[in-house]
Amino acid sequence: MTERKPPNKRWDSWIEELIERARAEGAFDDLEGKGKPIPGLDAPYDPDWWVKKFLEREKLSVLPPALEIRAKVERALDEVWHLGREDDVRQRVQAINAEIVRVNRTAAEGLPTSVAALDVDSILAEWRRRRPPV
Repeated sequence: MTERKPPNKRWDSWIEELIERARAEGAFDDLEGKGKPIPGLDAPYDPDWWVKKFLEREKLSVLPPALEIRAKVERALDEVWHLGREDDVRQRVQAINAEIVRVNRTAAEGLPTSVAALDVDSILAEWRRRRPPV
């Protein structure tokens, strides 16, 4: 239940008392980032900081679809080279190709897409070449 401010106390002293009581009860002991510096504290002020944090946290993009798919393909290929099994590589490339096809079919705004589907066999050959000898 929410506690009401006693009529004989000032707001600031009552709030300080509530904070001190919570601290004594350990309410602040398990906070995320405890003991670490606050990220971005030394950075210059950016009035759009909250928008940028929101986009980062929610993994949203403001790029046109043609540029976004290029970035997705690059990131996905970087991940493919580290996969351990050929079947995983094949599945990941097929998923990338499905995303490319979807964007090429539905992109109606911005730049036209020029990303073609990836050749699974050539990606697999490159993946094999990059693997360390067993």
